[in-house]
Amino acid sequence: MTALAPYAALAAAIVAPVAVVAQQAPSRDLAAVQAHLRATESMTAAFTQTDRNGKVLGGTLTLKKPGKIRFQYEKGVPILIVGDGKAIWFLDYAVGQRSRWPIGDSPLGVLIDPSRDIAKYAKVVPGNDPSVLSVEAYDPKRPEYGRITLIFSRQASAPSGLMLQGWVALDSQNNRTTIRLSNQRFNVPVSDGTFRFNDPRKGARRS
Repeated sequence: MTALAPYAALAAAIVAPVAVVAQQAPSRDLAAVQAHLRATESMTAAFTQTDRNGKVLGGTLTLKKPGKIRFQYEKGVPILIVGDGKAIWFLDYAVGQRSRWPIGDSPLGVLIDPSRDIAKYAKVVPGNDPSVLSVEAYDPKRPEYGRITLIFSRQASAPSGLMLQGWVALDSQNNRTTIRLSNQRFNVPVSDGTFRFNDPRKGARRS
């Protein structure tokens, strides 16, 4: 394993397929989450990403609907994740490789596909803090796809009164990846050029 391989493994966990088709009865909280997702046309935020071993990467997240997202990792990390409106791309500039997932096969589709109805595949996770709302998506018929939990705080100033704080993805081997957001800004102007990238197979550097 190269010194850069852990970066690739940690970053790839963001886009690894996670099932989001569990059928649940709709609730008021789920309706609020759906309203938040539909009201969020764009978002920028700082993020930290932590794997099960405690390794942390940081960077900037930019989102624009429909279908566009970019994880710009900190300097020195030769990894880029971009959703260009049609697919999610995982780009590794250290080894000159790229991987592609349809947006519908990635957990990120929950955030960037406004046509999804989360009441059909998610449930509210009970908690002790009424100011925090957690929503889990999981398909018991396909446990190999793992699960994802979106975490919101109740803030009147955020779209539909909810602030997305991050999410936790758990794969079928119980490998946990946690994304935490800060400095969230909603519905700000974002250029489509933000979601262009250099092809690592051509020896290009991360854009």
